[in-house]
Amino acid sequence: MTQSDDARQHLIRSELLRVDGSDPGAAEAPSKKHSKMAENPFRFLRGSAQLFYADIQQGRLELPAALSESPPLTTVMGDCHVANFGFLTEQGSHGDQVVFCPNDYDDACVGPAVWDIARYLVSLALTAEYCRGLVDGRYQSDEVDDPAELEAPSAGDAEEAGHAFLDAYRRTCRHCVRDPGLRFEALDAFPKKHVLGKAFRKACRRAAGGKDFETKSTLAKEVRIDAGRLVFRDRPGRFARLDTERAEAVREAFRPYVDDAILDLVRRLGAGTGSVDLERFYLLVGPEGFAGGEDLALCHVVEVKQQRPASPLYWFPDISPVNRLQSAHLTIDCQRLMQRAPDLVLDEAIWEDTPWLVRSRHHARVGIDPEEIALAPKKPGKQLKAYAQACGQALALAHARGDRRSTRFEAAMAKQLPDNSKALVTACAQYAEQVVADQRRLRAILRRLDAAASPAAGTSPQTPSA
Repeated sequence: MTQSDDARQHLIRSELLRVDGSDPGAAEAPSKKHSKMAENPFRFLRGSAQLFYADIQQGRLELPAALSESPPLTTVMGDCHVANFGFLTEQGSHGDQVVFCPNDYDDACVGPAVWDIARYLVSLALTAEYCRGLVDGRYQSDEVDDPAELEAPSAGDAEEAGHAFLDAYRRTCRHCVRDPGLRFEALDAFPKKHVLGKAFRKACRRAAGGKDFETKSTLAKEVRIDAGRLVFRDRPGRFARLDTERAEAVREAFRPYVDDAILDLVRRLGAGTGSVDLERFYLLVGPEGFAGGEDLALCHVVEVKQQRPASPLYWFPDISPVNRLQSAHLTIDCQRLMQRAPDLVLDEAIWEDTPWLVRSRHHARVGIDPEEIALAPKKPGKQLKAYAQACGQALALAHARGDRRSTRFEAAMAKQLPDNSKALVTACAQYAEQVVADQRRLRAILRRLDAAASPAAGTSPQTPSA
């Protein structure tokens, strides 16, 4: 199904307005989120999960019926893409076992696994496109000094990586059918030369007890000792101090959810892409009588974040009764199932008539940027393929944990994937081209907005109805 350019622009503006509360074409400054999304198609995908599900529901992304309708539903990430996998310490900041796994559950719900699989495949194609654009100067990145000296994967490389991802996913499902206990395995070791080897070693060094824990862990980078007190660092653009009344209200509301005293708290600014405009706080949690460096390992950062409904559910409201749970409650339930060893601080709250997530910030959390896995001096396609294989295995394990009573889900996926993989990879590669076009549309909308805001400009475009 195709759309006219005007209809597509209207859908983009309407969906961004519905979820973000801001129309990118209105006569006002664009939101930080929309400006980030306009920079490249990979970021557009990250910030527009709701559009992805609108396109599935309306037939613009056609997924094989054998994968959409045949396998049992399971718990899904909802916003699955190459940058939503990474290393973290199990049990949040209370553990020291480093694993590679999905690391974002804000859009988690019950649904068909092919939603996650397809979104990941689209992101693979866009990762390759984005990195090719870095090399030839069409896109910019703060992560790479001189991308022109590196090589990027071709569209064919991305397609091969997609098939490797699906093969790893299918094999993992098949192994779980033979031995259901395997669903509780995790990817916890990578050889030095693997594309993830460097990031894995970095995460291990940052875990509690690691040699970089006191200097480069999540905790160490966020806090400092000031006159014997542990406090958040002064980081303009990242942290903002709250006035006394607001700080006390946050402390009073969320103290019951954490496992120790709240030593300090700040408002977190500008985090993420899909959730950049949601309010969130960081709580510094530790012993009431903090005794100095020897108590650092007893402290951790807890994130308190506003939660909105999972992206798939506006377009698929009736796919499972479980999804009628309050949004933060649903997120927590799904995360607890999908993780092998969930965060010990992982809860939901209603405060100021709004759902909030309460969860640990992992000491050794190490995210993966597209530039890390798809730019290389040579053979970038080989790197991308190895990364995709790791993600396929990790995602299959997370999906398999959604039902721990049987292996019906794993058996169905192992059966259906071989005959439908080619069609799925092709459909997702074609949809990636749609995302590239949509990112250009958003960029054009914002440029017209800039022109309309200038003194010589005429009237601004009309806001679409929500």
